[in-house]
Amino acid sequence: MTIPVVSPEVAGLLKAGRVARLGTADPAGQPLVVPICYAFDGRHCYSAIDAKPKRQAAGRLKRVRNIQRNPRVSFLVDHYEEDWSRLRYVIFQGRADLLSEGAEFTYAVDLLLEKYSQYRTMKLDRNARLVIKITPERVIQWSFAA
Repeated sequence: MTIPVVSPEVAGLLKAGRVARLGTADPAGQPLVVPICYAFDGRHCYSAIDAKPKRQAAGRLKRVRNIQRNPRVSFLVDHYEEDWSRLRYVIFQGRADLLSEGAEFTYAVDLLLEKYSQYRTMKLDRNARLVIKITPERVIQWSFAA
């Protein structure tokens, strides 16, 4: 699989964005969309299942179970302003993998710690249970100005 190259404009939006929406689907096709914090390294996006309060244990979360059964995901970052001429978004359609250890897991946690001071306060490195790795296969971008 070849990972699409993103334009500098898309990379800038992804690096600056603070929250994204992750869309997963269960085996029956029922979609689930959740807001996530993420880090983008120029090729992949990473999001931690962290220590914030959850209704379920990390491995029992619906988004995690969906990825385990169906790794096809959509990932959306958008920019909204009252001046609609500045509206824009990017969607990655691709694959999600779950990381729980190893060099890439540590790399992803480091990226998240660098981006979000809240994760440093939460001591994410000791509390991350899983990291979701999103690999784009298709990039869709839109801006009002285009």
